[in-house]
Amino acid sequence: MREDLLYLIPAGKYEKEELLALLANHPEIKFVSLVGIDLAGNDTDEKIPMTSFLKGYDSYFNGSAVQTDGSSVVLTGIATLNNGKLDMIADAGVNWFVDYNYEHIDEKTGKPVGSLRIPAFLMHDGKRVDSRSILAQSTEYVKNELLTLFAKHSRIAGLDFDGNEVADVVFTVATELEFWVKTPVNSAEVHELSASQVMQEQYWQRTRGEVRTAMEQAILMMARYGLEPEMGHKEVGGVKARMDASGHLSHVLEQLEIDWKYSNALQCADNELQARIIIKEVFRANGLEVTFKAKPIFGVAGNGEHTHVGIAARLKSGRFVNLFAPSDMKGEYLSAIGYGAIMGLLKNYEAVNPFISSTNDSLNRLKPGFEAPVCIVTSLGHTPAVPSRNRTVLVGLVRDVDNPLATRFEVRAPNPYTNTYIAVAAFYLTMLDGIKAAVTSGKTTQELNAELSKEPGTKGFYLETDRAYRSEHDVFDDYSPAERSRLFGMPPATVWQNMENLRKYPEKTAVLKAGNVLRAELIEAFAAGALIRWRTELVNRIIPENLELVKLCVCLHNDRIGNDRDVYMWNQVQSLRLTLAKDTMDNKSLFTRIKHAVAEGDYDAASDLQVEMAAAVSRLKNVYDEYRSNVIDE
Repeated sequence: MREDLLYLIPAGKYEKEELLALLANHPEIKFVSLVGIDLAGNDTDEKIPMTSFLKGYDSYFNGSAVQTDGSSVVLTGIATLNNGKLDMIADAGVNWFVDYNYEHIDEKTGKPVGSLRIPAFLMHDGKRVDSRSILAQSTEYVKNELLTLFAKHSRIAGLDFDGNEVADVVFTVATELEFWVKTPVNSAEVHELSASQVMQEQYWQRTRGEVRTAMEQAILMMARYGLEPEMGHKEVGGVKARMDASGHLSHVLEQLEIDWKYSNALQCADNELQARIIIKEVFRANGLEVTFKAKPIFGVAGNGEHTHVGIAARLKSGRFVNLFAPSDMKGEYLSAIGYGAIMGLLKNYEAVNPFISSTNDSLNRLKPGFEAPVCIVTSLGHTPAVPSRNRTVLVGLVRDVDNPLATRFEVRAPNPYTNTYIAVAAFYLTMLDGIKAAVTSGKTTQELNAELSKEPGTKGFYLETDRAYRSEHDVFDDYSPAERSRLFGMPPATVWQNMENLRKYPEKTAVLKAGNVLRAELIEAFAAGALIRWRTELVNRIIPENLELVKLCVCLHNDRIGNDRDVYMWNQVQSLRLTLAKDTMDNKSLFTRIKHAVAEGDYDAASDLQVEMAAAVSRLKNVYDEYRSNVIDE
């Protein structure tokens, strides 16, 4: 790590002339890249020569300098082939990062060649259509609505100040980043990983070798970029690496987590993108591969990205207050603002979930037994005076009675590839709906707590009658699947089911459209893009991968080395293989039926068949493993 490089240009630190002078002092920064985020969460990257940027500096902020087209980004149905022009507008309100290519050294300076990555907005037909714009405009809308609410309701339950004292509203967000790391070649059986997970052999254990080096380097590099890292540690998944003849660790396969300080909503999402870049590049330089997939290995822990959201206010006196925290931290859980926020998010989560779990991979992670949420429920803790943490719920309350500013909600469903920009926007838009309901109701914090804690069948003033929304139990072990579905709603099993919720719950989808920021065409574009990826992956990746698994399940016994149990187990294996992959004149396999359903546009059928296929594949893996373990002779 070099001390003589420029890593960060903080928001608002440099005026034009100062900035140009700064860049002139760093000739190793050869390129500028405008970073727009499409609806799928992809970031644009180009190489604009620095000389071009310096000549037309002002034009980069009015959208006249750089354009792209709809074929370069995921804006389904918006930027089309016959109307694909997109203007890119540089954002001067956030930090700019310099991305260095350590494999390309500038001959004159002896420094790696850098690219100044400037976050940008995307404009199409005079409207902003990108993920960064959705978040920026959503938080601005929510802020203005809250300021109006404070002006009308100066006394709000649980808060010790007058609403007219509020000068500004601040949205605080932080994400946790989990990822799996491995050497390019590894061999670890799922049962070995599962056993290590159950026995907690990896969690918070000491890192070694190249993994330790890479994690330490990544944390130090993140500090250079102003991300203010807070910790890095081993997560629950993984197995102990081996040492090769040269003394290096080989067959590395373990899970890590790196966290950094919160920031405002837009900067947090930008920081997360930069953190992923840093981690990938640093670990690659150490001969290690990193994956941020939600469920890279079936049967063991996936990668989450728990997202912490809060709302604070700056008073005219200069005092900074947490709007979720009650004035009596030992006697109450939340203020009316806090109760409203959590109720709004939970009540409308069916319309939020499509933006959280929009891929097959993301839904594969959300299964019981892996500390990943499976239903819409929160936990506040057993008592206000002694905060507790329930890690089985969708949204948990994080609080410290001695530090009210730390009060926030932890949403546990997102994964590293969740589009954080749109997800956070959806969180705050739905929170606003609940906050308005709670504040205008005039109810006390005790009455709001009763609303959130009600039993199903109890009519509330805001929450749905037939649902429960709070539990202090272990949601995985203390309820059966049927009980969870009855109390907290049926979770979607496929991407299609999740996207259909936007249509099935129009009143909840309408909450997202408030303020005309997350507009109908943007919601439709997001869903359309997600469904294209769903059906393409289903037919072209998942089915072929499952077919390879079917082919690998071969007969291992014969009349000489087999017995009646081997025959019985193999018959079960063979039956599953045929069901999944073998067509007859009269019956089509699951694979063929899925392909036909997708081709015919019958997505309800394709979705149902995908669920059936997943169950059959899981059964095949288990049965074949049992069969194989009984064959002890070659």
